[in-house]
Amino acid sequence: MIEYDKNAIVPDYITKWLRDNQTHNDELLHSMEEYARENHIPIAEPETASFLSVMTSIINPKSVLEIGTAIGYSSIIMARAGKSAHILSLEYNSDIIPVARENIHLAGLDERITVCEADAKDYLSFLSDDESFDMIFLDGPKGHYYYMLDDCIRLLKKGGVLISDNVLYKGMTADDEHIIKRKETIVSRLRDYITALTNAPELKTSLLPLGDGVTISVKK
Repeated sequence: MIEYDKNAIVPDYITKWLRDNQTHNDELLHSMEEYARENHIPIAEPETASFLSVMTSIINPKSVLEIGTAIGYSSIIMARAGKSAHILSLEYNSDIIPVARENIHLAGLDERITVCEADAKDYLSFLSDDESFDMIFLDGPKGHYYYMLDDCIRLLKKGGVLISDNVLYKGMTADDEHIIKRKETIVSRLRDYITALTNAPELKTSLLPLGDGVTISVKK
């Protein structure tokens, strides 16, 4: 067993090269990255953040659903890339929501990003089909992805895109030798999620070894 092999998905020299060539000069994002490091709060890996920004620019969504706000890092990236996007972001941890809202305020995006305190696994079922989205970014509790898939598909507009982060989960999803015992249930559920996602008749899906593993799916 390997304790979180940081090179399990992409070799270290490639990761280093990518990050050396994907720097940004945004002071707010830098401060959020530092806050996340100091407080052990997971945010999107740099490669994933860049991918998310580019995909949002390409899709140009009007409505976005984000599952897992954390400190608002991905919300801000998507809102800046999608100039007309309105984002509903769901977060279960009430302690971190004020931090996210403050960051969103500092970014000047209060009118386009709404942070809602909710357990997405339950909350999604209360959203009607009329509240459909052009894009969904799934970045909440990894063990819940499988249970949210049906609602994500239902709430996604035809031609809409579902992006799921951390699906390779430090390489554990792909290789039993990397599984840490306390993570076995999450890994099992992530494997079930990927199987269900790639076999969903409504979706066309690609799995990418990017960051901590990303899937991108389009609704047919």
